Amino acid sequence: MKTINTLMLACAAMATLALPTLPLAAQTAASPIALTGDVKAEKVVTDADGKQRTELVEPTTIVPGDRLMFGTDYANRGAEPVSNFVVTNPLPAAVRLAPDADAALEVSVDGGKTFGVLGALTFTNSDGTTRPAAHADVTHVRWVLASIAPGASGRLTYPAIIR
Repeated sequence: MKTINTLMLACAAMATLALPTLPLAAQTAASPIALTGDVKAEKVVTDADGKQRTELVEPTTIVPGDRLMFGTDYANRGAEPVSNFVVTNPLPAAVRLAPDADAALEVSVDGGKTFGVLGALTFTNSDGTTRPAAHADVTHVRWVLASIAPGASGRLTYPAIIR
């Protein structure tokens, strides 16, 4: 089985609040795993009966407080399983992890140096004191996929809020 250690999805364009499809960094031609990233805005729509539902739409104009859904589609286009595949997404500075994000999501609050579930992490303030880490402190999210069979695909997502 092949092992892929880390792939980084970059979205520096997010800092300017332009929201194109996320470029993929560190993806090599030798990797059998194809990744595609995107960003959608959450929009509440009311139907003719007055029922509200949330839709994911292409972001146009976004303002602080708006919710976004970052997504990464993956697919194993190779002939063999891939094990221990790691996908790491840096959060753009313009967003914070939403409070309703999956509590089991692996995150970093130190620029991607260490990872764990948010409830187990601490954040070091500029004066050296520490406190429990908060959603606004998250700098990266990470998924470790134990095995991806040939032809298998899936989607990884996390919600964020514009700062």
